[in-house]
Amino acid sequence: MMLDRRATLTLAIAAGFAAPAVRAQPAAWRPNRPIRLIVPFAPGGSNDIVGRLVAEAAGTLLGQPVIIENRAGAGSMVGAEATARAPADGYTLLINSAQSTVPAIVANVPYNSVDDFVGIAVAGFSPYVLAVNPGLPAQTAQELVALLKANPGRYNFASAGLGSGVHVGGELFRAMTDTQFEIVHYRGGGPGVAAIMSNESQFGLPTMASSLGQVRQGGVRALAVAAAERSPALPDVPSAPQAGLPNLIHEENFPILAPKGTPPEIVAALSLAFRTAIQRIGPRMIELAGVAPREGYDTSAKVMELVREGVELNTRVLRQAGVQPQ
Repeated sequence: MMLDRRATLTLAIAAGFAAPAVRAQPAAWRPNRPIRLIVPFAPGGSNDIVGRLVAEAAGTLLGQPVIIENRAGAGSMVGAEATARAPADGYTLLINSAQSTVPAIVANVPYNSVDDFVGIAVAGFSPYVLAVNPGLPAQTAQELVALLKANPGRYNFASAGLGSGVHVGGELFRAMTDTQFEIVHYRGGGPGVAAIMSNESQFGLPTMASSLGQVRQGGVRALAVAAAERSPALPDVPSAPQAGLPNLIHEENFPILAPKGTPPEIVAALSLAFRTAIQRIGPRMIELAGVAPREGYDTSAKVMELVREGVELNTRVLRQAGVQPQ
């Protein structure tokens, strides 16, 4: 009996110490007001389209709305800098497919694309689309190259802004084909596609998300997707190798980022909500934007490694093509 009483007393004492330890475990972070998701481009582009799809689903999971704020300018640098300088409290996020292209093509970036951010999730991946105004006398990619060679400097290429993925694609296309044309910078993917439709610019390499609807409706004509294989979103459009441009492999991704210094528990809560949202809306993103989720980016470190590798890859490819920062 004495042993039983001692055992009971020991357990009671242990329980008394354990209970506060259990109560001290922090609850998962939950926002108590709306979250801003900065899109550093004008409405209608790929980041805007994907951002709105993800924001709606993530807001439902978080219990607070995720509000899109378009902060266009300087090929995404205006919005990215605003995010980097925002309080690191979980209430300001960024979605930016140009995060790893800007440092490769812009000489003086006012923030560090890797070190000034922490990763939340990756919304998906998508190839760019070689597209022309329907009135341009080029039915294939090879006919476009021939037309540009025969008329150096005559035609305009629609960019989504200095340092954007579309701008990088234009520089790559120019170097690969040894053609001359004017690159015109617009304030995002949507305005760039609109310029091709109006014939203000005659061709471009827009994102699939910003051009998919107009390709399907005939507002622009797609000559190739900048991928090794055809895209399920545009199954009738040849891949770059099929179109005679085997080295024009150019794909965008959509990292979702927070300012450096955001507490780990906030990063973890946001990451779980956004990754869950992305998986839930994956089929919709493929259908509406040609953007497909991809596994493997389930930690902040992996998201930032994608950005870091992108900076290195874009810098290497552009330097090999003879393109220097502007």
